[in-house]
Parts: sequence; C-alpha cells; structure tokens
Amino acid sequence: MALAANAHGRVCTFSSRPPTPFGSRSMVTMPGHHVESPRARFVVRAAAERATWLPGLDPPAYLDGTLPGDYGFDPLGLGEQPEDLKWYVQAELVHCRFAMAGVAGILGTDLIRVSGLGNLPVWFEAGATKFDFANTTALFFVQLLLMGFVETKRYMDFVSPGSQAKEGTFLGIEASLAGLQPGYPGGPLFNPMGLAKDIENANEVKLKEIKNGGWQWLLCLALLCKRL
Repeated sequence: MALAANAHGRVCTFSSRPPTPFGSRSMVTMPGHHVESPRARFVVRAAAERATWLPGLDPPAYLDGTLPGDYGFDPLGLGEQPEDLKWYVQAELVHCRFAMAGVAGILGTDLIRVSGLGNLPVWFEAGATKFDFANTTALFFVQLLLMGFVETKRYMDFVSPGSQAKEGTFLGIEASLAGLQPGYPGGPLFNPMGLAKDIENANEVKLKEIKNGGWQWLLCLALLCKRL
C-alpha cells in the first residue's frame, strides 16, 4: 500500500496489487471455502477411477497398477521390497498355470471315464493307482528329475532373463524358449499361435491369464471341499 498527496492536499492510497479481471475488486476466499484447481480435480478423478480389491481403499505405493491384475491387494505387505515383489509375481503366475492344468486334468479324466473311453481313476485316488509299466518309486524319481530340471531352468531365467535362449543351453532348441521376460518364454513351443508376439505390450493377454488362473484356484478349492 502506497500513500501520495493529490493537488487538493488529500492523501490517496494506491494498492501494489495488480488489477484483477473483475476490475479493481480483489477476490477474497471466505473462511471454510476451498477453491480447487482443475489439475487437482484431475488427479482426484484419476485416482478414483482405478479399480481396487476393496472400493475406497488406497493401494500401497509399490502397487501402482502397472502389473497385470494389480488391484492393490497385499494386506500383509509381502511385496514391499522390489525383489520380493518380482518373485511373488512369478509365484502367482506359476500357481495359476498349475491350477489351470490341474482342473483340465481332473475334468478331462472324468470325461474319459464317464464316456467309457478309458478306465481312469478319479483324481483323488490317482496317487494310489498302480501301473504295470513302472512302479511308484520309479515314477516318483522320474517326476522329481523332470520337474527339478524345468524348475531349475525357470529359476535361472528369473535370475538372468533371456539366458535360457542362448545357444548351447538346451539341446539345440533354445530358439523355442526365446523370451524377454521371466515367466514368458514365448517362441514357437510356448506361443505357437503368436497371441503375444510383443510381450512388452501384451498386458491384456497377461491379465486374461491371471484372471483365468484365479478362477481355477477357486475351482480347485471347490473340488477339494466337495471331496471332503
């Protein structure tokens, strides 16, 4: 505020504030009223639009929605550390695939049995079934060897992505295991239909796999409860 005297000896006051679009009046914000900027409204709207497992719950900062199927569900904080989060992502993916394979095996063998095409045991008695071509001990060690080899290769690809597609790492068929991300080897062996050629931008296909795997978890649980 500045003071000055005019020609008539009167003291005049001049405001140092620049004029407002409403003339000489200045806009005063009344107590209790908040003027929200468009940018703030956009941020609030964007945050509200993200789907979470519990509506109204703010997801953890490390679950920013970039992962397929990320709805902010981690009540125990297991994925708070980046390295742990990477491992749990792979664990969820593998469990989804095992669940899908398990449900297909249960329903497939039941269909073969009830249709009369084969005399296969029900799924909860399959472990006690004896086979003529090999005894149970031999089958156990063969399964242990084969699954151990596959799981070791998977872990090595997790530690060093793309390493299992290098020449000389797997009997000359390394090109069939080519992939750029752990858990998605790709190639003609694991992606024969070419549904996810660009795995970096295949979030929609990844999300479908996670959702289908989640449903198979529930179906496995339902089958187990029915048996009990």
